[in-house]
Amino acid sequence: MSTDQPQSIAPEALPEVVTGFLAAHRAHDTATALGFLRPDATVTDDGRTYRGAPAIEAWLNRSAGEYTYTTELIGAQKADADHYVATHHLEGDFPGGVVDLHYRFRLGGGLIEELRIEP
Repeated sequence: MSTDQPQSIAPEALPEVVTGFLAAHRAHDTATALGFLRPDATVTDDGRTYRGAPAIEAWLNRSAGEYTYTTELIGAQKADADHYVATHHLEGDFPGGVVDLHYRFRLGGGLIEELRIEP
């Protein structure tokens, strides 16, 4: 992540590539979600890192059916032109039942280069 101090922004000020990915992910639309990622992108979720489109596709498909939950975008931050954070509040049937997750995006070439999902 950038060393710049992130600044809060309105969620609608997130780049289209970020909001498009989040909408596709929420809708369990794997093909569309993959279109917002570089072919060599990495996603880190729950301590595991997935590299490249085939691994990320498997992660998206698995995570879509693992739990039932609701998600609400509750905040957004911008560190610089390539680093954004989208904070989501989730409630569902996963362990703990409630969590705020930070989706930390690094962009490159107009697409998502890296995504880290963490509390």
